[in-house]
Amino acid sequence: MVKAKTWILKKHFEGFPKESNFELKVVDLPEPKNGEVLVEALFLSLDPYQRALSRTLLKEGDVQYGGQVGKVIQSKNKAFPVGCHVFVHSGWRTRTLSDGSDLTKLPSNWPKDIPLSLALGVIGMPGLTALYGLEEVLQIKAGETVLVSAAAGAVGAVVGQICKIKGCKVVGSAGSDAKVAYLKELGFDVAFNYKTVSSLEEALKTASPDGYDCYFENVAGPFYTLALSQMKKEGRIALCGAISLYNDTTPQTCSYPHMTMITNHLKMEGFTVWKWKHKDEESLQRLLTWMKEGKLKAKESVTVGFEKTPAAFLRMLKGQDMGKAIVKV
Repeated sequence: MVKAKTWILKKHFEGFPKESNFELKVVDLPEPKNGEVLVEALFLSLDPYQRALSRTLLKEGDVQYGGQVGKVIQSKNKAFPVGCHVFVHSGWRTRTLSDGSDLTKLPSNWPKDIPLSLALGVIGMPGLTALYGLEEVLQIKAGETVLVSAAAGAVGAVVGQICKIKGCKVVGSAGSDAKVAYLKELGFDVAFNYKTVSSLEEALKTASPDGYDCYFENVAGPFYTLALSQMKKEGRIALCGAISLYNDTTPQTCSYPHMTMITNHLKMEGFTVWKWKHKDEESLQRLLTWMKEGKLKAKESVTVGFEKTPAAFLRMLKGQDMGKAIVKV
């Protein structure tokens, strides 16, 4: 028997999560059977969707949902030899027994000088989300102006960099001066702190007086409503996230944007990264190539220690991290 630590969802969230919503448990795992492997977690991914979809994905007592990068330490499956690195959606646990069907090998050409943890960020789900939102949903073109909310987050930071790779002007909003400085380091043409500007509407107009061709939406709330009013004719909006709503106990309401959308012929589409899973292998190679060429940069907020996972999760939801939040197990 092999022991594994797990964080379970002890009680569903009501409003903002608390550490008491989670409970640390130790479970026994049997030795791998034919076709099975044992994976030891190296890095855990912390993402806003883990809060947003909690009630949909989990029952009380389930292991908290999420992805991780791990290393195969025992194997009776030729496709996954001992020592290979994999991505798996097995949640907050230190070890996972798998038949291989839920494992994805990291690219074989992964450079030694690029941290494996980036498979949870720029060269992983957040990077793919940014890429598909821009290419498949917004279909951005060189010369266009793109607005990104929550631009210093794991997805938003990649959105801005890909926009520059593709010859677009990109405007980003973030919630602190340090995050704004980070966006400027990444090459954003304009970045502003939405918490400190005297008028959000004026900040959006000043950043792009002619309006926006595309809006990559991550936050919802008042920012979303104002952004719609700044869109150009035939503008496109990609609905990726709504982090300002995830912890509400009472649903928010906003003004009805119908006339803005009708008169400006706006197109809006919600999406999740899984829709284009068939493109992941090729897309990850493109992201990896851009990283090797220095066209993509990454910032990580790393928490060391499996026992600190809930605290790191809460910090991420409060917007206290820059870039991708991960736990080094």
